[in-house]
Formats: sequence, C-alpha cells, structure tokens
Amino acid sequence: MPEQDNDSHRWTDSFPWSLSYRWGHSALTADFDLSGDTPRLLRVRHPGEPEPEPEPGPGEAGTDHSLPLVDLVLLGDGTGWARPRFTGTAIGGRLRYRAHHSTYGAGLDAAGSAAASGSAADSGSGSAADSGSAADSGSGSGSGAGSGSGAGSGSGSGSGSGESDGWHRLTFELHDPVSGLTAFVEYASPDGVPVLRSRVRLRNDGAGTVTVRSVGSLLLGGLPSPDELSVLRARNDWLAECRWYTEPLRDSVPDIDHRVHGGNGHAAARLAGRGSWPTDGHLAMGALRHRTDDRTWLWQIESASSWVWEAGESAGRTYLALGGPTYDEHRWRAVLEPGADFTTEWAALALGTGFDGALAALTSYRRAVRRPHPDHTRLPVVFNDYMNTLMGDPTTEKLLPLIDAAAEAGAEYFCVDAGWYDDGDGGEDGGRGESAGTDDADSPGGWWDSVGAWLPSARRFPGGGDVGGTGDGGGGDPAAGVRGVLDRIRERGMVPGLWLEPEVIGARSPLAGELPAEAFLRHEDGTRVTEQGRHQLDLTHPAARAHLDGTVDRLVGEWGVGYLKLDYNITTSASAHLAHSRAWLSWLTSILDRHPGLVVENCASGGMRMDGASLAVAQLQSTSDQQDPLRYPPIAAAAPTAVPPEQGAVWAYPQPSFTDEEIAFTLGSALLGRIHLSGHLDGMTNHQIGLVRDALTVHKAIRADLRTSLPFWPLGLPGWTDDWIALGLRPPVAGAGPVYVTVWRRGGHTERSLTMGPFAVPRAGTGAPRVDVLHPSATRGTAAWGGPDLRVRLPEAPSVLLLRLTPSASPEGVRGGAA
Repeated sequence: MPEQDNDSHRWTDSFPWSLSYRWGHSALTADFDLSGDTPRLLRVRHPGEPEPEPEPGPGEAGTDHSLPLVDLVLLGDGTGWARPRFTGTAIGGRLRYRAHHSTYGAGLDAAGSAAASGSAADSGSGSAADSGSAADSGSGSGSGAGSGSGAGSGSGSGSGSGESDGWHRLTFELHDPVSGLTAFVEYASPDGVPVLRSRVRLRNDGAGTVTVRSVGSLLLGGLPSPDELSVLRARNDWLAECRWYTEPLRDSVPDIDHRVHGGNGHAAARLAGRGSWPTDGHLAMGALRHRTDDRTWLWQIESASSWVWEAGESAGRTYLALGGPTYDEHRWRAVLEPGADFTTEWAALALGTGFDGALAALTSYRRAVRRPHPDHTRLPVVFNDYMNTLMGDPTTEKLLPLIDAAAEAGAEYFCVDAGWYDDGDGGEDGGRGESAGTDDADSPGGWWDSVGAWLPSARRFPGGGDVGGTGDGGGGDPAAGVRGVLDRIRERGMVPGLWLEPEVIGARSPLAGELPAEAFLRHEDGTRVTEQGRHQLDLTHPAARAHLDGTVDRLVGEWGVGYLKLDYNITTSASAHLAHSRAWLSWLTSILDRHPGLVVENCASGGMRMDGASLAVAQLQSTSDQQDPLRYPPIAAAAPTAVPPEQGAVWAYPQPSFTDEEIAFTLGSALLGRIHLSGHLDGMTNHQIGLVRDALTVHKAIRADLRTSLPFWPLGLPGWTDDWIALGLRPPVAGAGPVYVTVWRRGGHTERSLTMGPFAVPRAGTGAPRVDVLHPSATRGTAAWGGPDLRVRLPEAPSVLLLRLTPSASPEGVRGGAA
C-alpha cells in the first residue's frame, strides 16, 4: 500500500516557538510540545478520553510535567542526578529539534524489531561501532525518516513483517551541538490498535569518538500522580513462570513533597533483566493501573538480552522510562566512532481499560509485528517425547511404539527431544537433560559438556555408522538410523522434529578448539564465556554462523526435519551479549527464509527467554518445564500475558497410571493454547487413548478461533496457590464469535462465580448466551448463568472444564453439564 498522509517539518530561523503537534489514529493519539528548544512528549491517550488541561508553557506559572523525547548518558557527561536514572540527564535537555516526519501506509518490514541487524556498537571492551543500517530512519537529510522511519529497514530479525499496511510512523530528528550526536526518535503504531512502539537511533555526526553509557527506548512523563497508580510486575522463574503481582506505586516512590524541596526524589519502581536469559526473574513487562478509573498502561521491552524499566515521580506526576541495557546495570556501552550509529531495542506501550483491556491491545500488536508463518494459521498439535516420558533418553526401540500411539491419538507433529546425539552411556536425561534443574553435568559419559556437532547416535539408532553426536566417533553414515525413525514419523502422517541447542559448544567437544577463538562470546577481558562446562557461540562471527547454518541445512534440507525445538540452557551476562542476541535473531530469520515451512519453537529451560523480540520471529514459545500437572494451571492461565495463545506451548502429559480425571486435567490445561502432548501413550489402554483423542478433537475444532481471540481473566490474574483459576478467550469484537473459558479447581469450595464482563459475553437475540461444556466429554461439572455472572460447579478436585459461550435466542438461555 503506498504511503499517504505524509507530514514533514524542518527547523528554520522562522520556526514557530509556540507549537504543539498531535499524531496518531482512531485508537491512539500522542501530543508533542515543540515550543521549546527540546521537543517533549506530553501524553499518549485514547482519542475518546477527555481533553487534558493544557500544560504550562515555558516561563508560565505552574509545573511542566513533560520530559524530553529521549534521555541518554555519555561517558564524560553526568546523569544530572545523584544516582543512575533514565531521566534528567545532562544531554537530554541539550538535544535540539531539527525535524520531524510522519508517514502512514507502508507496513513494517523485516527489520521492524529490536533485533535489526548490525547497527549495534555494543561492547564491554571498547570495540568500534558496527555502522550497519538496520535501523536507518533516514540519512540525516532533515526528515529523519525515509522508508524505514518508525518501522526500521534492512534485513534484521524479521519480526516486523507481520503487516503489509496500516502502520503509522513518526520520526523526530534531534541534535546535540556539544557531542555531535544526532538522535532519531522513532514511533510506530498499527492503525486501530492503541499501542505505541518506540526506539531511538543515535548517529555520531561529530569529529570525535562518543561512548554511550545508556539510552532509553521510550520516555513518557505526565502520567497521573503515584498516589493514584498501582504497579504490576510478573515474576518469571524456572518452573514458575508468569506470576503477576500488584502493589501501590507509592510503596516504591514515597511522597517527599517536591514543592518543598524544589526537586524530584530519586526513588523509582525499577526492574531489570540481565543477560542471555532476559526473562529469568521477571518478564520484560510491567503495567501501571489507575486505581479509580482503571486506565492501564501496559508495556513490554522487546529485547532478547538485558533490559531495564523504571516508573518514578517528576513534578508530582508519574514518568515511565523503558530501555536497556545500560552500563550501570549491565556493564554495557556503545562506542561510536564518527559516522557510526547505534539503535536501541523496541519498546511498546499499550493502553486499555483494566489489565485485560490493555493486554488485548498488546496481543493484537504482537500479532501485527511478528513474522508471518503458516503455523500461526494451522496450529498443529505437537507431540514431544521429553516431558515425563523419555526425559532425554530416546532410542529407536522406545520411539517407534510412541510414534504409533501419538499418531493414533491425533498428533500432527512429533518432536524427538534431547539425547538423540548422545553415544555415551548416560541413562535417563542423557547425562544432563534439557532443563536447568538437573545436576549431573559431570557424570561419566554425559553429553552435556561435549555437544556441538549434532550428529546422531548410532548406539541409540542402529542402522547407521558409528559416529556419535559428540563428534568423537569414526566413519560410517550416522544418519541412517535416525532417518529411519524420522521416516516412521512421516509414514504415520506426522511432521518430524528434533531438539537442538545451537548456541552452545561443550568444553569437551572438538569444535571448542576447531572454531576460531573469535567465534565464541567473551568477557570484557577477552576470557571465553564458559558456563557449566559449555562455551557460548558469538553469532556476530561468520564461523559461528556458518557452523549453525550447516547444522540446520543438514537436519532440514537432508533429513527432512520440519520442526526444530531450539533450547538454551546456560545463561551469561557478558556485556557483548546484546550484539550476539541481535545476530541470533537475524540468524533465526535467515533459516526461516531458507526453509519457509520450518516451524521453530523458542525455549530456554522453559520460559527464560520469553521476550517480545524472540516471539516476533519464532512460531512457538515454551511456557515452562513444569512437570507437575497440578502446578501447571497458573502458568497456563497467565501465559497469554507474555505470548499470544496460539504461540504458547503448554505441556499435557497424560500417563497410563492416571485416572480418567487426571488425564482430563492435564489435557484441559493446554486446550486454549498450543498443545505440547507428551506421556507414555504407548502404554495406555484403548479407553485412555480415546480420552486423549477426544481432547485433541475438541482442540482442533476450536483452534481456528484461537488465532484471533483475545485473553481475559474472569477471576483475575492467577495466583500461584489459587484454588480456582480461569482463563477466557474472546473474539476481537463482542458477539462476533464464541467465547471460551477454561476453569480449574485445585481445592476450596465446590462452586465459584465468574465475572465475565460485557466485552466477553456474546449477546444476540433475547436470551442469555448458551453454555456448553466441551471438555471433559464426561463430567459432573456444570455451568449456568446467575445474573451477569457464570456459576461453575466442580464437585471434585482437581478438575477442569472447558466452556464455550455462544449467543442463544431462547428466553431461558441456560445450558450446563456435558455438551
């Protein structure tokens, strides 16, 4: 779609000094003040909200709550404060307006994400900047835009290729006369979606080298007072992902009465993610919610590396700063030689009424920025042999009956997980396993510290040669045996998949000495990163990338693998990791370009790399390594806060020893996400296989709705120990389709009322919505309307119901029990 409604302005001596600028669309407006030397973002809001009181102009009575468009800290320039902070920096107020340029129409292209290629001068060792053009918002010609403004250009991560049109973009060009830095502040927003996306590109137009210690992606002041706001954060730990909690913002930002002291306090609600597991500890997200009118500002930082955000007080109002990494938090810096540039990660801010409303907007946005792929439409059921099943110990003998049983149950993909390359004597878990919690890395014969060649085990898959996956074997064709297993998967009508941990090379692997030293990630002093007996590849080096290209092209091109589970089970905080993370996403994009039918699952010991940049490239995201079906419901229910439902892989691992109710419970947890089926199906009775098949049939019947549905939580966001938990999916337009609700009971009372809300209840005709129980096929549970609420009764615990709500024209409009 050709660009239209373009608007371009450039500073001249006659530039008006009293100027405001409004930009946006039907769902979002942003107001800017251009009246002073430094432009300011006054507010971001829904167009339907009442017009706010005008901000005081320079020299007028009152207090200016707004902040510059960008704040950054340079080596040699102070922060402007007595502590590290994103606001009030020395250079932020020095940046002078040069131009702004807005466009509408052309969609985000392949570098629309934070992982755009090659413009990062990111180093802990003072290395020179790579001046690639992945984030180019223009060539400094005044408009500061060009074809990539706001959305980016080039051949980066591919995460911005989700839409062909309908994007509004705005770029401001600012200049610091002291350092010579030019800053391009890029905003983008999909038409009709109340989400603002932002990043900053810095270009050194001066004569000397400039070292950047921090630069934010999005800075916004003028939000309501901390007295009026609550802050929401999400703890995210191994086996316990997506645990949201709320507290008053004033708990972190005490009221010091800035009017008395003549300045702002230093306190802020601050959160940081560090290193190569960016969501280890917390999700790279947060929210502010107004405690009276429920207005909510929800954000994500789209980084597969380190990040930081803070919410504090400025002139009695709340400010929000999103960005990272920084020198003070992460020992990161960007060294810019003259002409070089650096681009921050993208950050996105969603607006909505309540958390559910803001998350609906963010979900729509996430779908708009991700790479298009057929998997997002087909949503096939994946069987994976690992969880509570083979646990990293696959063999031909164990796999063949499991393949047959998975096909009989209705699986469409079959992934052989960890251990297929292990020719040692390691038993269950292959000497380590795929997750962070095992501790036998040093066991004799274990493969943990010898991986890297990714060749199949002849011992596990007889029929090939004697070359093991550690790369230590001799001659022969190692692939013949495993190819037979992959062929069996295809014969049973499924697509074969393999597990891979591409970024690591075991310290005992021959490749640790064969690859150039520069192909490995290093610390600031040049020491090679080594974690748990493994080295970390640095994909900015062509030899590292060539090694992984050859591996994937062999598995996919020669063996016919159609699914790769890409895991990552070490973590490092090396300061040069940002450049690697961008190169990682660029490499991931390149293999999907070469193999467009390939489906990639992103995993890092479950959800330790569950970030917006990775999710915009990978088709699926592992939500957890949690092995206890009773502890999975709060993860499954909250996972759509981090990942759209059709991308969130949720384990379901029924076992022959389970009761019918236990089989129904573990399967029910996955029905509103992407089913990752596991379990010893080959040991089940025909009756038990029938229960599994029934659940998958239900999922397949509704999965077309999942790809456009928006999540909501009738009982609020789940707590880790809650007895009752509920997750709902609704159509984007109320009444335009069915509403689905999964309800879990793990204890407590036998009955609970669910507050559905007007947006979640489809109403047509004169009756209340019809309620059908879709799963389990036989249950004593019931659901019926009680006024505006839905009363659910589950006489046994643990138990689960999947409900469908559809418009009903009958006067009574009540259905319950089994469908």
